[in-house]
Amino acid sequence: QVQLVESGGGLVQAGGSLRLSCAAPGRTFSSKAMGWFRQAPGKEREFVAAINWSGGSTYYADFVKGRFTISRDNAKNTVDLQMNNLKPEDTAVYYCAASRYGNCDSRVSLYDYWGQGTQVTVSS
Repeated sequence: QVQLVESGGGLVQAGGSLRLSCAAPGRTFSSKAMGWFRQAPGKEREFVAAINWSGGSTYYADFVKGRFTISRDNAKNTVDLQMNNLKPEDTAVYYCAASRYGNCDSRVSLYDYWGQGTQVTVSS
């Protein structure tokens, strides 16, 4: 059963912006931290951003800090990732995930529920 569904990916030129969205059609994750991860060809899945259960705390990977913003709307059961000033090295499949716990964490192993991913391609 699909737990999370990402959307909003696409092709954009360097310096451009995209907004990714994540929906949870089957259940609520309002008590869980949510995260965005990405995986480029030939590389391991890496942490991008996380937001705690209430939305009051966020955490970002160093390479996206100042460019990306994670947000959530627990009433709508959605999580977004606003990506600005995109770079070619941001090209990857982006995944939304729900943590086992309520606090922000960068570790892939603590996220139990995953979407199927959405492709983001940034051209130079």
